[in-house]
Amino acid sequence: MRRWWQHPALIVCLLVFLPPVGIALTWTGRWSRNKKVVATVLGSLWFLLVLVSDPPQDTENDAKGAAKPTASASTTPATPSPSPSTTQAAPVMPSLVGRTYTDAEPLLTKNLGRAYAAYKDVELPADYTSWTVCFQRPDAGAPVGSAVPVVYVTAPDVPCPASPNTVLHKPTPKPAPTAPEPSRTQAPVPTQEPTPAATEDDEASGGNSVYYRNCTAVRAAGAAPIHAGEPGYGSHLDRDGDGVACER
Repeated sequence: MRRWWQHPALIVCLLVFLPPVGIALTWTGRWSRNKKVVATVLGSLWFLLVLVSDPPQDTENDAKGAAKPTASASTTPATPSPSPSTTQAAPVMPSLVGRTYTDAEPLLTKNLGRAYAAYKDVELPADYTSWTVCFQRPDAGAPVGSAVPVVYVTAPDVPCPASPNTVLHKPTPKPAPTAPEPSRTQAPVPTQEPTPAATEDDEASGGNSVYYRNCTAVRAAGAAPIHAGEPGYGSHLDRDGDGVACER
């Protein structure tokens, strides 16, 4: 026996107005399987079409909205408020002097800035995040885009110089070379030649400097004979020792 909710006319109406309910009753009715499939597909398409279609516009609200300009046409037009400016203020350079490089690093990285050592004879280490900023360019308050940001830093235990590129380690001046003092050499002490000891011949000859080697030399000098006490006398010339040399 067919129930009242299985009546084909009711199912068709529900498929049009309430597609989910109509689809459910379609499968409880006595329709053939092919009809049920066709009714389900058509009901689903109809339901989706209703969901995606634009909702009906409120004609009454449209009529009221259209009447508003006509009513306000006779009134004094309101002064339009100035629209806010969309131009953003350019970022300015903050004050970085006295702060660590860690505070200045984000700004320098964003604007392709650089960091230098405040002393020109000091090189930056691999990690200088704790170094202190002594100078900055541009100055605080100036637009960041006016120049490439640059900071000069120094080690935490080193005071800032009076100006950038100052020398920290001043070279110790070399002492002036001193002229060597002239060496004082002592004048050589003249050595006195030893006085030859007086020989018997010298004593015999009276200590003079005349000397004859032999009697031949005496005779050649024409001094023969030579008596004792005369220049040139020598005992080697007086063989017989009588005090007369070279008498023969």
